[in-house]
Amino acid sequence: MAEQYYEGVGRRKEASARVRIMSGSGDFIVNGKKVDDFFPRFGDLDVVLSPLTDAGSKGSVDVTVMVKGGGTTGQVGAVRMGLARALVKMNPELDRAMRHGGHLTRDPRVKERKKPGLKRARKAPTYTKR
Repeated sequence: MAEQYYEGVGRRKEASARVRIMSGSGDFIVNGKKVDDFFPRFGDLDVVLSPLTDAGSKGSVDVTVMVKGGGTTGQVGAVRMGLARALVKMNPELDRAMRHGGHLTRDPRVKERKKPGLKRARKAPTYTKR
């Protein structure tokens, strides 16, 4: 029979992550790769693992993640939020710690739309007098 797991979904920008945690030895797999291979950029690993650090369960749970869409920063934020939500489902007493760490609040910042007559959202074409 399959082992009991807890699932959380996290989103940031265009990225979406489905995170499953279960008690285990501390394996962390993201899209079939080890977490430090999937997020090699400096600082990303600390952000992804911060909910586990705040919960004090680093090394005691196995984590598997399916993340898609967006770029690296969006995926890091999505995994962080999904992991925090899964930890709260596993242990509801962690809700306060996760909220205090800012792991459960969705970051609402998204790319601003391009306006007509401009090059980007706010960049205007160079003014020429003649």
